[in-house]
Amino acid sequence: MTNKSQTYISSPFPRRRSVAVDVGGVIVGGEAPVVVQSMTNTDTADVDSTVAQVSALARAGSELVRITVDRDEAAAAVPRIKERLQRIGVNVPLVGDFHYIGHKLLADHPDCAEALDKYRINPGNVGFKTKKDKQFGQIIEMAMKHDKPVRIGVNWGSLDQELLTHLMDKNQEEGSPLTAQEVMREAICQSGLLSAQRAEELGLGRDKIILSAKVSQVQDLIAVYTDLAQRCDYALHLGLTEAGMGTKGIVASSASMGILLQQGIGDTIRISLTPEPGGDRTREVQVSQELLQTMGFRSFVPIVAACPGCGRTTSTVFQELAQDIQEHIRESMPKWREQYPGVEELNVAVMGCIVNGPGESKHADIGISLPGTGETPAAPVFVDGVKTVTLRGPNIANEFKAMVLDYIEKRYGTGVSSEHEIS
Repeated sequence: MTNKSQTYISSPFPRRRSVAVDVGGVIVGGEAPVVVQSMTNTDTADVDSTVAQVSALARAGSELVRITVDRDEAAAAVPRIKERLQRIGVNVPLVGDFHYIGHKLLADHPDCAEALDKYRINPGNVGFKTKKDKQFGQIIEMAMKHDKPVRIGVNWGSLDQELLTHLMDKNQEEGSPLTAQEVMREAICQSGLLSAQRAEELGLGRDKIILSAKVSQVQDLIAVYTDLAQRCDYALHLGLTEAGMGTKGIVASSASMGILLQQGIGDTIRISLTPEPGGDRTREVQVSQELLQTMGFRSFVPIVAACPGCGRTTSTVFQELAQDIQEHIRESMPKWREQYPGVEELNVAVMGCIVNGPGESKHADIGISLPGTGETPAAPVFVDGVKTVTLRGPNIANEFKAMVLDYIEKRYGTGVSSEHEIS
């Protein structure tokens, strides 16, 4: 099984060649599109809450969902979560996030080990001192037993201190040719690469290994992944850890990951946003999709182009219309993906005045140029580059919404228009 959406990389750099990994039917790496993933923040032992959040993330477009497996109660809940999801038609692959006692949880809960589609382990806390190699090996053996891929996820906040100390001492003995920051970056790369090498020695195939190297600073992320990409052909998961809340997290993640993606580095991504209290977890999925779509790598939802507004557009009609259409499209996409194949390629323009309105609308599949301040109260509508009608009167917005939905239905499939009204 391959990913549903095809990717076309428009980067001037070639796509980095990586080994393809099958994660529950979703292909990560190889020639597959960059995969969007997310993670729940529910208590996994709370089956109802976890099922609800996984379902929401999957409906929003998350192609992999990671859940925390931190204790016996959580591990015992995983098979029930998987069963409930399948019962309601949510078949998104589940990734188990293990720290400290993953070897024990997988051994004690074989149903959990089987239900998960991938294991995520952190070489910095999989075990300490003499127990490290043994416990790491036990997890790899469980992965092979159940035929599951593994993400070896290094995180600078829980970096293997023995390895870091060794590299620091070695650097000092050599006269400190590297800065402390550079040594830390090298330790991150080595932690992942050495762990992957050990997993292969134990018998895990290269097509079962994904690497990640999470840091919280933009320049560190770019440097670490650029280096890692040159030193291996494992599939790579990109993510800026502890990215932060709101615009800060969005900007930092997009700036760093955008540069890497443009160079062909990255096979799956997560935008790790800190949600506001009670906030919508699906926001991180939306941002991941928007990053890939605005860079031209994948299409997820129709694009609504709208002007930013200026002194010529003191009316809020174009803002309200653009928002209504964008929100309705995103809410409708779970159904539209099945009902209207290809609708994610649609471009809609909602412009606010005569300066750029007609031109922008001509370039869209369907667009409208609303009257700006002091302009004639008329709104030309362009369909496939051709002016088809001029709307006038108090119902311009509602009439255009109806035209957009009619266009979708005629171009992409057959549907019942009453189901798609925009209120």
